[in-house]
Amino acid sequence: MTATPELATLTGEYTLDTAHSTIGFTARHAMVTNIKGKFLDFTGTLHLDGGDPARSTAALDVTMDSIDTGSADRDGHLKSADFFKTDEFPKMTFRSTGAESLGGDDYRITGDLTILGTTKPLTIDLEFNGAAKDPFGNERVGFEGKAEIKRSEWGLTWNAALETGGVLVSDKIKLNFDISAIKQA
Repeated sequence: MTATPELATLTGEYTLDTAHSTIGFTARHAMVTNIKGKFLDFTGTLHLDGGDPARSTAALDVTMDSIDTGSADRDGHLKSADFFKTDEFPKMTFRSTGAESLGGDDYRITGDLTILGTTKPLTIDLEFNGAAKDPFGNERVGFEGKAEIKRSEWGLTWNAALETGGVLVSDKIKLNFDISAIKQA
């Protein structure tokens, strides 16, 4: 499936604007509520091929020590050996291996997600939010994406049993991406 003619003009190299992008996640806590978090330090690049979306690529590097859930104690625990071992594994990376247009503004990108030195495939569903020239003359594109992973597949297995049954932290983690990227000259 080919992209719309408007997308063909967007072909080029882009850098994520980290001040206007969010790499976040949601995890079920104590079987009753969702805890949301994000990473404050990351870099990323996109190669968009508007005429042939299958030739588009993406790369993302996340500094794991930049995790922010709104609780310093929880963030410290997530950085520890129980979870991300940020001293030993300072980065989480994603490298795309394929992209496709699903029709309309919907796309899918597949790639390799590496956490704790373990690499597994990940599929991200994306919605193209549009393109615009900002007041500073930058050509921007925006995407919103989501994916789900089972953290245990990357060796993230720490948990605590609850008296009422169930566990403290869900295995299923929802990932969300709000991306603003600037076209390089």
